[in-house]
Amino acid sequence: MALLPAYLQLAAAMALVGANVAVAKLLAEALPIPLIAALRCALACAVLWPLAWAMDGRVRPDRAALRNLALQAAFGTVLYNVGLLAGLRLTTALEGGLVLATLPAVVGIGSALWLRERLSARQWAAVGLAAGGMAAITLARVGMVSETAGSILGNALVFAGVCGEATYVLLAKRLAGRVPVVTASLWMQALSAAMLLPLALPGIGAVAALVEPRLAGLLVFHSLTASVLCLLLWYAGLRRAPASVAGVFTAFLPATAAAVAVALLGEAFTEVHAAGFILMLASVLLATWPRRGERR
Repeated sequence: MALLPAYLQLAAAMALVGANVAVAKLLAEALPIPLIAALRCALACAVLWPLAWAMDGRVRPDRAALRNLALQAAFGTVLYNVGLLAGLRLTTALEGGLVLATLPAVVGIGSALWLRERLSARQWAAVGLAAGGMAAITLARVGMVSETAGSILGNALVFAGVCGEATYVLLAKRLAGRVPVVTASLWMQALSAAMLLPLALPGIGAVAALVEPRLAGLLVFHSLTASVLCLLLWYAGLRRAPASVAGVFTAFLPATAAAVAVALLGEAFTEVHAAGFILMLASVLLATWPRRGERR
């Protein structure tokens, strides 16, 4: 029971990431994609700056760390957000959430190819299950002639975002321990905002749509939960729960994304989607479940 609060924090962090898939779809249908991403980063900076000052003190990353953070911003914020938001214009939040569940498998492949880490048989099995899940949600569109091409392209764009996030995770390994977490997040969001600003300026007039309270509320929720609250909950949970166990809670991402897509957006959950969901969930659990002897 002593670890229950930590487990609840980890579960809440991943559940918020999953819920944000539906929120991101609603935003992408109403605002230009670069503007959403730029505003998300700006709002996150406004909250992270005082938090970084209070929690980490006055810390300035060195040049090497800043270069690494700039790459993390380019891949983990810009590519991830643009890929996710653009993809969700063409596919469903349900399928987008299932595609996001391939992240542990993609990180595993990236670790093998880039960091030269050796994958275990179980990790390769997780990669195979993730590929099977992707195939299942692609097959779910067969026969829907009017929607097939758009959905496949949308899922591909979301997967491009997953590849960006996986690159961010691998880059973060190089920076681990050198810059405090909240300070690193602040710099990454600030660098992301600078990268996105030139792309957002042509559509700046669309900001007038934010006078609608519902849309403005969705943007604030998306920014503060995805870029701030999820981070704080995740690392708060990691302070008490073993990292080897924490990975299991990533299963809440596709589960919450599917539940919110069906309940909030009224999207259909077909048998083929169910098969894809089971394969994706099995892939996540296989990739992240602690090995024997890892529990401490």
